[in-house]
Amino acid sequence: MLKTLRNAWGIAELRKKIIFTLFIILIYRLGNAVPVPYVNTTLLESYFNTVNNTILGLWNTMSGGSFSMATIFALSIQPYINASIIIQLLTIAIPALERLAKEGGEEGRKKIASITRYTTVGIGLVMGIAYYTLIRNGFNNQSMLTSDGQGIWPAIVIIMTFMAGSALIMWMGEQITEFGIGNGISIILFASIVARFPSSIATMFTNMFNGSLAWWVVVLLLIGALAIIICIVIVNDAERRIPVQYSKRVVGRKLYGGQSTHLPMKVNMSGVMPIIFAQTIASLPATVCAFVPGWSDSWVMVHLFNTDTVFYVVLYFLLIIAFSYFYSTIQFDPVEIANNLKKNGGFIPGFRAGKPTSEYIRKVLNKITLLGALYLGIVAAVPMLIGCFSNVPALSGISLGGTSIIIVVGVAIETVRAVEGQLLMRNYKGFLD
Repeated sequence: MLKTLRNAWGIAELRKKIIFTLFIILIYRLGNAVPVPYVNTTLLESYFNTVNNTILGLWNTMSGGSFSMATIFALSIQPYINASIIIQLLTIAIPALERLAKEGGEEGRKKIASITRYTTVGIGLVMGIAYYTLIRNGFNNQSMLTSDGQGIWPAIVIIMTFMAGSALIMWMGEQITEFGIGNGISIILFASIVARFPSSIATMFTNMFNGSLAWWVVVLLLIGALAIIICIVIVNDAERRIPVQYSKRVVGRKLYGGQSTHLPMKVNMSGVMPIIFAQTIASLPATVCAFVPGWSDSWVMVHLFNTDTVFYVVLYFLLIIAFSYFYSTIQFDPVEIANNLKKNGGFIPGFRAGKPTSEYIRKVLNKITLLGALYLGIVAAVPMLIGCFSNVPALSGISLGGTSIIIVVGVAIETVRAVEGQLLMRNYKGFLD
């Protein structure tokens, strides 16, 4: 990995991409330190100290700590992720959007991206209003607004700042994707989670030294995190290879084809996206409870949708499996693959071209997707489930749990592979050679 980065740094074009990506991350982190006006951040942080293991604490981790300080980037990438989920689901449900995505080509993809942007702004506005409502209502009957923060004008300023911040994060993610290295939204999420690691680790060791956390629990946590990282690396490289044979054909005086190859199908085809989407959907009911006055302490919020409840963990696990299948069907179409093999004179030994081939590929895809989905669900949900019964903050929350480790390691692997791809185009050998 270090050799790959060193080789990439030696190429002027890649060096510019890396510097641009780091510059955007720096701007994002600086924005996380700029609070919106009219908010008493001291009271707000005190409130978040009491909800560390709730859905609001989870959002705070995903935003790199900016959510608890009401900064201009407090909403982080949540509005964009919600918008992406909605548009992708509507693409399947609405025929016009489906045709635009599949048959519209580059122009169609641009229109879908434009619709997603407008949806992000709308969701950012709604979430900004909800967050302002939470700040205004406060806790223990004490508002978290400053003395000059009452009235319609401060409300407009706060809400519009939150909305503009979410739109700016979306734009920065797109700039990283286009001009930097890797997927921009994933890189921003990576930076947010990594920014919380030092404080989480420091808190864990502080609890160990003051006796509130046993030393052997800390050792088990570190060993478990290392085991998860190894598992993630192994599964990310795992794939099922379906043998493909190409028939011989004569073109003019030359004989083409006849070679054997394979069709690779990755076990974890969807990467970290099912986890990100599942976390967003699982948090929606709790979002309503958290932002509606009087609902934050309701039975539904306390016993069902807190991150340290069994119901939430089970729901989270099932959503990961569902989104894994959803993403695999989007990324890998068995009918299209079978048609392409037929057009190019290829076939899978033992299966006729056409429908039998597509049915076989679909069968294999379902099995592979199930394995990948169970892997993601177990690694993400089991540490949280253990935390429900052990009351270990690092497990019951997301800061040091399997979810954050999967996201961080997955994004790191994807980014390194993106750099590898850039190097291979320039005839450089990567660290895998």
